[in-house]
Amino acid sequence: MASLFSKIISGEIPCYKIAEDEKHLAFLDINPNAKGHTLCIPKQEIDQLFDMDAVSYTALLQFAHHVAVGLKKAVPCKRVGMAVIGLEVPHTHVHLIPLNEMDEMRFQNKVKLEPAEFEAIALQIREKL
Repeated sequence: MASLFSKIISGEIPCYKIAEDEKHLAFLDINPNAKGHTLCIPKQEIDQLFDMDAVSYTALLQFAHHVAVGLKKAVPCKRVGMAVIGLEVPHTHVHLIPLNEMDEMRFQNKVKLEPAEFEAIALQIREKL
């Protein structure tokens, strides 16, 4: 059965797309820790980060780096945090979270955004890539 993220990749489920290349997709987390919280995923459905071969692993992190640089330019923050935890979706994903305080990395305090706010921030990030 396809993961939620595979359904996003196929277009079956919509997303607020940030960036895409042949092997990766970046989109806004719809349950964000902070405004601009972005997920970077491989298009190949791989459950765990360390199950990836070295070339794919490196490529995903390079893609995430590119997205993080644009994210930092688009969203005022002290830094962009990165986490790979992903027990809720069996598809490797890198969280990029604009940080101004450590609580924003705790995955407990969520920010509520309206669809128009998601669209606006996605556009701002895309413009900085």
